[in-house]
Amino acid sequence: MAKKLAPMHPGEVLREEFLIPLDLSAGALAKACGLPRTRIERIVNEETAVSADTALRLGKALGTSAQLWLNLQNDFDMRTAQSRIGKELDKINPVKRHAAA
Repeated sequence: MAKKLAPMHPGEVLREEFLIPLDLSAGALAKACGLPRTRIERIVNEETAVSADTALRLGKALGTSAQLWLNLQNDFDMRTAQSRIGKELDKINPVKRHAAA
């Protein structure tokens, strides 16, 4: 059985696809976004999530959509939760609909 890859945090994408290729520091991006430097650093270090506010700012500053950042975050959250509670989910049976009286 092949080993599954760990979910990709949006901070990895921000770091590897934007900061490094653009030779841009977290501080410079934070300034461009009007955010505290620590917020960008925590995202890049995969310590915190991308909020809707941050997604809008990243989208504007980096020429992407805000939805890109929210989709990356949502995918990360769903995969992480699936990994954490997958065995519990397997035990859940769908609720059956009752016929109206």
